[in-house]
Amino acid sequence: MVILMSGLDYSQAPIELREQLSFTRAQVGALVGRIRAQNLRILGCALISTCNRTELYLSCAPESDLKPDEILCGAVGLEYAPFAGAFVTRRGSAAARHLMEVAGGLKSQIWGEDQIISQVKAAIGIAREQGAADPVLETLFRNAVAAGKEIKTKVRLTGVATSAAARAVDVLRRDMGKLDGKRALVIGNGEMGRLSASLLREAGCSVTVTLRTYRHGETVVPAGCGVVPYDDRFSAMEGMDLVLSATTSPHYTVTAEQMSMLKRRPSWVVDLSMPRDVDAGVGAIPGITLYNVDTLGAEQHRGEIPVEVLDILDDYMGRFYEWHNYRKCLPAIENLKEAITERVLTYPELEDGLEQEELVELTVSKAVDLLTGGLKEHFTPEDLERVVGKIKVHTAVRSRERENCHGEKRILFPAIC
Repeated sequence: MVILMSGLDYSQAPIELREQLSFTRAQVGALVGRIRAQNLRILGCALISTCNRTELYLSCAPESDLKPDEILCGAVGLEYAPFAGAFVTRRGSAAARHLMEVAGGLKSQIWGEDQIISQVKAAIGIAREQGAADPVLETLFRNAVAAGKEIKTKVRLTGVATSAAARAVDVLRRDMGKLDGKRALVIGNGEMGRLSASLLREAGCSVTVTLRTYRHGETVVPAGCGVVPYDDRFSAMEGMDLVLSATTSPHYTVTAEQMSMLKRRPSWVVDLSMPRDVDAGVGAIPGITLYNVDTLGAEQHRGEIPVEVLDILDDYMGRFYEWHNYRKCLPAIENLKEAITERVLTYPELEDGLEQEELVELTVSKAVDLLTGGLKEHFTPEDLERVVGKIKVHTAVRSRERENCHGEKRILFPAIC
């Protein structure tokens, strides 16, 4: 099996391209299910879609010449040519390493961001739900998530904001002078919207959050924030100092035409969504400064990867390939077992009418002969004697446990019995 991936991200693809290949959770599920079902050469399929990147991971036969980037564009009905220069394709260990770096926040526009671990975990979860994941991708993603968590736990990558919402608040505070006493409208009450509202509130803003009337399930409003129906968002913008939009809407939540009709327009507008919530034309209205996920992260510092992080990545790469190599060896191990069994059964001594205990002992002895015959080429006599000593110690312990098992401690050792 080999891992293939193709992805486009903020480093090579402008936001205008990325938003065409940005998908909601439901869309990701439909895509991976369809891609997996339509191509028998694809054994596993997972798709990561965030504000920074869209990446398709495939597990397939080693000789595969599949092109994930073209497959993804074809699956959504987009012409490939406009995206050709933006995609980067990786194969094998390069693809595996890239995913682990992504999960660690090392490839994010906001270096060391917090949300990416859950996004990587969600991607394989969606693939699993759709029957698109295979053992190779399951194990790779599990190791990547574990590596990301260990990096977050053990290494301080940066002392600055580690989420798009926190970055937005930092930029607004820098450019507006202060946020204390400012009025803010946050459009969207999902995870990013609530985080943004909470951070703005902590910075001293008076915050109002939009709520959709048809929203199902529990509605959580950050402490200290007011609410307004989503449909009344434009009237709520009147007199606001800033507006921040963070939704998964397929349509603009703020258009240039609607914004221009306001009498007291906000001076600052932040768009944290992908695809974009805010019409780019809003930024052309006099007196309004518009930020999106790219302009917010453009000044983010990129430091060298600490040695501790490299060690963690190497460790989890080793774990994945240890599992992967073992899995690749399983057919050969089965063949070896059959060959040894067949070879042992051809010994003439096995046809001499031996008692069952003698037969078992002889069979085991002959099998061991075959397995140990080549050891002399790799070990010294001293090495072999140490191995013998270890085996004898464990054998003695095992014998005592078996004796206890048949005596008063039988109940304590049910597995041994």
